[in-house]
Amino acid sequence: MTAFRLPLSGNVSQLISPWSGWFGNSQLGLININLGQSSAPEVEQEILEDVGSYGRQLGRIGDALAVLITHFHPERPLDPKEEKALRSLRAMLDQIGDIKERHERVAVRAEADADSTR
Repeated sequence: MTAFRLPLSGNVSQLISPWSGWFGNSQLGLININLGQSSAPEVEQEILEDVGSYGRQLGRIGDALAVLITHFHPERPLDPKEEKALRSLRAMLDQIGDIKERHERVAVRAEADADSTR
């Protein structure tokens, strides 16, 4: 499905605020969202601009985890908390995969085998 966008309606990643020049770094507006403090905001911004959004970064991490889970063969049995953690991760990755496929995106799935903790 092709994305339809009106002119000047693309993604915007830069905050343009005339108030910051007058009031320092204060935010003024109806809705202000603070995502937390960063020890190096310039590094974080460069990563977002040059590497990928948080969603893209998390998506790639999730895909890599799906591969690792598929090939994971523990040397000792997992305790109940460890099994629960893997089941929860698989469930979350499956939900993400379902959403990706609904939007015609490629989803990497953690394959289950006979010894799966699923």
